[in-house]
Amino acid sequence: MANTTFPTVDKCTSIGREQHAVVADMDGTLLRGRSSFPYFALVAFEVGGILRLLFLLFASPLAGILYYFVSESAGIQVLVFATFAGMKVSDIESVARAVLPKFYSNDLHPETWRVFSACGKRCVLTANPTIMVEAFLKNFLGADLVLGTEIATYKGRATGLVREPGILVGKNKADALLKAFGDTEPDIGLGDRHTDTPFMSLCKEAFIVPPHPEVKPVTMDKLPKPIIFHDGRLVQKPTPLMALLTILWIPIGFILACLRIAAGSLLPMPLVYYAFWALGVRVTIKGTPPPPAKKSIGQSGVLFVCSHKTLLDPIFLSMALGRPIPAVTYSVSRLSEIISPIKTVRLCRDRATDASMIKKLLEEGDLAMCPEGTTCREPFLLRFSALFAELTDQLVPVAMVNRMSMFHGTTALGWKGMDPFYFFMNPSPEYEVTFLNKLPLELTCSAGKSSPEVANYIQRVIAATLSYECTSFTRKDKYRALAGNDGVVAEKPLRKANKVMGC
Repeated sequence: MANTTFPTVDKCTSIGREQHAVVADMDGTLLRGRSSFPYFALVAFEVGGILRLLFLLFASPLAGILYYFVSESAGIQVLVFATFAGMKVSDIESVARAVLPKFYSNDLHPETWRVFSACGKRCVLTANPTIMVEAFLKNFLGADLVLGTEIATYKGRATGLVREPGILVGKNKADALLKAFGDTEPDIGLGDRHTDTPFMSLCKEAFIVPPHPEVKPVTMDKLPKPIIFHDGRLVQKPTPLMALLTILWIPIGFILACLRIAAGSLLPMPLVYYAFWALGVRVTIKGTPPPPAKKSIGQSGVLFVCSHKTLLDPIFLSMALGRPIPAVTYSVSRLSEIISPIKTVRLCRDRATDASMIKKLLEEGDLAMCPEGTTCREPFLLRFSALFAELTDQLVPVAMVNRMSMFHGTTALGWKGMDPFYFFMNPSPEYEVTFLNKLPLELTCSAGKSSPEVANYIQRVIAATLSYECTSFTRKDKYRALAGNDGVVAEKPLRKANKVMGC
């Protein structure tokens, strides 16, 4: 129970704190939620898969009993062991960098953030493993110092144990604070439970964050840095109940995904819409698409310029048109190529070669392209590559948007071959395809416009339709942020194929 000798955080003024140092606990203080289980569950699932998540779920009752009836540190130690034992440290760091920030940022306590963000020096003191929280706290909340539990490792893998002095609760928090600050007293201490009292007593002022009344989380526009890129398969925060439902649904969802993929791959395109509807996939089509190009009169194909949500964009475009439309893209797994119902063509990132290939495809008929080069889950559009604008004046912007309730159909860290399966494993995934007006000739390169001008105009038109924000970020920016690389797939030796393969 929280110590009532401290005033509540709403009594703390945030004016004139620019030179002050604040020390805040995390769960229940900086975050609204008092349980760290969902974040351990995210690491367990993203690194170890469904079996590790199941193991953690089985261990959670023991963790709860120890936490509430023995000691906080014993309960948290069980979660640490069940989650981390045997995992590569590099994998944990990747999830902490690419997956957890989105979920943490959705749960920020507004009153704590008001005080925390007003101070010039920010320190977080938490029982959570430092490896889990440091990337988010420093990169997105501007924390100067993160003092957390340090996990034990051996030859690059976590042992499931923790290093001395153990789990950072109670007196361990106070000792860590004294070691970091020395004789200097922090100006403000923020906590939420009685075990925070030792470190809060070392601060000039201390405030408690009460569990009630419940408050709404901080909105994204209040954060110092927006989270544009994030990864991971799970859409919702995996509370114990949600984790259990996810585990129970995955076998059913995988069978359902296979049926949906088989329907999309084997049925004629005009029938796929109705098959998907019968199998729970909802597709909304807006706008009026142009008729097919007539090769008999030498008419060039239309280039459908799409916003990019998943690798399934061209397939849902084809479904909306009632005919298969070839697509050009950057990288896709061999499995996705095999099950694709449309012809896909791989761009090689050589400007001259790609331009020649796209021109040839347009001579054969209509073509789909996603000039962002990669997907973005948030309401932002990445920079559009301008190459397409130089190759044709027959440009039709297409705004794509999808909705998923359990699993994301994209990944930067995982195996992309599972992307379509995860999308179709959602109970009732949705896609919305909006055909916008064909670009007037006076706005194309043939009328004197530069290719970047044309690309930027189409980006703005699609963004306005979707109520998205345009950015100048690129594929490289995304992969550097999430995976620590440029997102370039090593080229494989060329081989003959019955159809043009791609991504």
